[in-house]
Amino acid sequence: MDLGLAAVRAPTGPRTDGPAPSGSDATGTPALPTGLPYVRIADEPCHEPGMMDRLAERLGPGPFALVALFVSPEGDFPAICQEARARFPGAEIVACTTAGEIGAKGYLEGAVAAIGLPASHFAAQTLAIEALDRIDSEDLIHRLVRSRTALAGLAPSWSEEFAFLAIDGLSVREDTTVSAISAGLGPVPLFGGSAGDGARFEATYVSLNGKVMRDAAVLALIRTDCQVEVFSLNHLQPADTRMVVTGADPARRIVRELNAEPAAREYARVLGKNAEDLDTFTFAAHPVVVRLGETHHVRAIQRVLDSGEMVFFSAIDEGIVLRLAAPDDLVDHLGRELDRMTGGRDPAALWICDCILRRVEAEQKQRVHEMSRLLASRRAVGFSTYGEQIGSMHVNQTMTGVAIYPPRHLP
Repeated sequence: MDLGLAAVRAPTGPRTDGPAPSGSDATGTPALPTGLPYVRIADEPCHEPGMMDRLAERLGPGPFALVALFVSPEGDFPAICQEARARFPGAEIVACTTAGEIGAKGYLEGAVAAIGLPASHFAAQTLAIEALDRIDSEDLIHRLVRSRTALAGLAPSWSEEFAFLAIDGLSVREDTTVSAISAGLGPVPLFGGSAGDGARFEATYVSLNGKVMRDAAVLALIRTDCQVEVFSLNHLQPADTRMVVTGADPARRIVRELNAEPAAREYARVLGKNAEDLDTFTFAAHPVVVRLGETHHVRAIQRVLDSGEMVFFSAIDEGIVLRLAAPDDLVDHLGRELDRMTGGRDPAALWICDCILRRVEAEQKQRVHEMSRLLASRRAVGFSTYGEQIGSMHVNQTMTGVAIYPPRHLP
């Protein structure tokens, strides 16, 4: 197993994080402002020549402690990662493929969305965790503890910390990986997302400093003088209808039987549908949840196999009781939760990981434009995922993220 440890990026030199130039897009339309001085966000179509130059121009002058890229599977992921490494010297470059991007206009397709953390307000340390089926948990914990100690030593006056995880969304190892990581993070709050491949589910990738990996995860530890709040939200409420998993292949996240009946047929029967009619829209509209402690967590369905077995996005096992969940209004719920969380403050950015099934639901209910306007109004940047991470858990049909606010000593 390779646990590549990258160098810490600490604040150096005079501040150069003024507002980035506006520029213009390919049509001559003035580009949207790229952000408040403390956090930069930008996006560009992934196919157009000179894309990385324009993205860098919109992010503005460095140096950056970290640049995170969320890359459409339509793009040339290895080439984009290498270009970014050359274009942002000295920065840690974290990247992953997506099931859709989120940028200045909300939901995007065929784009590269980026967030840049200037070194004048952020320090970052990164870890590449490869061969996820062979993680040495004890060694990983030791590396994480050393990394946290070093990071604190380089930015001792900055007290705010968080961690971001990007992980192969087809590895089927998110649950065990995030559990192992959390043991070494201590009080540092973690959020993250599982890399996507659009709606194909064929190959997902992560990258650190130009190295492209599968069956791997990239972890970024970040320390800042900005105010931050890691969060998780979903708009689902458990209903009374229950199903028991009576046959499963936990290693592959496959459910063979529900209530001692073929899984897809029984799920469809509960919904009053035919098994042949089940699709992604059905799964988004009729999610199932499992109770863990006092909280219900979604166990989202990825697809139905030809055999009638059901593949899930997260851990599943025999004996688990699944309950159907009733969704709240997606847009209204997000607006309320963001209002509650921000408390009237304007975030410099929301760095988010948003489940692909939330986007599917927005498309199905023709709420994409409303969701996009709401996300854009809060300066959201990130990607649609094959799953999300929060703390020590891998979850589904959820939005996780970090709200970043200006430092307390600045307006």
